Amino acid sequence: MGLSWKERVFIALLGIAAASGLTMLILILVKATDVFLPADTKFGIVFDAGSSHTSLFVYQWPANKEKDTGVVSQALTCQIEGPGIASYTSDPTQAGESLKGCLEEALALIPQTQHQETPTFLGATAGMRLLSQKNSSQARDILAAVSQTLSNSPVDFWGAKILAGQDEGAFGWITINYVLGMLLKYSSGQWILPEERTLVGALDLGGASTQISFAPQGPILDQSTQATFRLYGANYSIYTHSYLCFGRDQVLTRLLAKLAQNSSLVRHPCYHSGYLATLPLAPLHESPCVHTTDSLNLTQNLTVEGIGNPGECVAALRSLFNFSSCEDQEDCAFNGVYQPPVHGQFYAFSNFYYTFDFLNLTSRQPLHIVNDTVWKFCQKPWKLRETRGKARWVPGLGRKTLW
Repeated sequence: MGLSWKERVFIALLGIAAASGLTMLILILVKATDVFLPADTKFGIVFDAGSSHTSLFVYQWPANKEKDTGVVSQALTCQIEGPGIASYTSDPTQAGESLKGCLEEALALIPQTQHQETPTFLGATAGMRLLSQKNSSQARDILAAVSQTLSNSPVDFWGAKILAGQDEGAFGWITINYVLGMLLKYSSGQWILPEERTLVGALDLGGASTQISFAPQGPILDQSTQATFRLYGANYSIYTHSYLCFGRDQVLTRLLAKLAQNSSLVRHPCYHSGYLATLPLAPLHESPCVHTTDSLNLTQNLTVEGIGNPGECVAALRSLFNFSSCEDQEDCAFNGVYQPPVHGQFYAFSNFYYTFDFLNLTSRQPLHIVNDTVWKFCQKPWKLRETRGKARWVPGLGRKTLW
């Protein structure tokens, strides 16, 4: 059965929101919706429910459209306190309660006369995709809880859904090209389609999944990896793929579980020298991304010792990727996944940006400077300093610890 226009619009919008939370989330909504708001400005609310945290975004756009698509700007962003909604399996109602603070902030910004006409969405990404695989009833309970909270608020709630990975990747591509002015630009008092433009690719590293999306030069041979859409009077066809279990948090979990296969003492090459911690083994194997054998004793604890060896760290991380399955194939990435030859410049965001920003590498430094900085940082010792009785981050010496 085909989706209705409202369902298609809904899924598309949530994909954009989850991809990067920039400025483009209501493009297709303002093309298709028949919600009547005052002529000057309309508003929309999107909750981006990621694997590690949830963010709220308020968007606004003028009533007039350009080539049947809205020109959108971001009016507010608000970080929800607490973890991602997939963490509330033991008490789903708290997933809904966690949204209220930011929702109140959004409603304070939007004129009260427009509250009931403000379309509101919640889109969940890879964290909830993993939970749905592991325990579908828990995932449904969490979605029901957040839906109840938002349904009881004075907005036009359109629903809460778990996004497909392809949607997340495709609309990340739209977002970055929109923000860079590749899809539309303002010139001589009007919005026009840029005559000379170079579409860029998108790399999105989340907590549980990572996405790659770009417009290849040649045909896309695997139709399941193709996304097509029409924006501002132009048609687009891109390649996009989402790798579940290859987000930052899940990769680190998978790596630790692999290193702990044969011993309760893990000498971790990716952790700073001087780091030492004891933690239970069982939580590592709660994720569907981690393979568990029957012979494994999940009741034991792990002792994790950092050795700060970047060369061994790279080798350990590479072992999580199956490159041999793509050997001598130009249209293959890893793990046997089809991918046409990459083309054009790429922009990396989400956890790519957070990491590079921490290392002061966001000023277009050349690759050899980036590699040298990362290599030297990984060889720094782990050190903690007490500040007001709480352990805190010491820049350049170690990763953040709990306050």
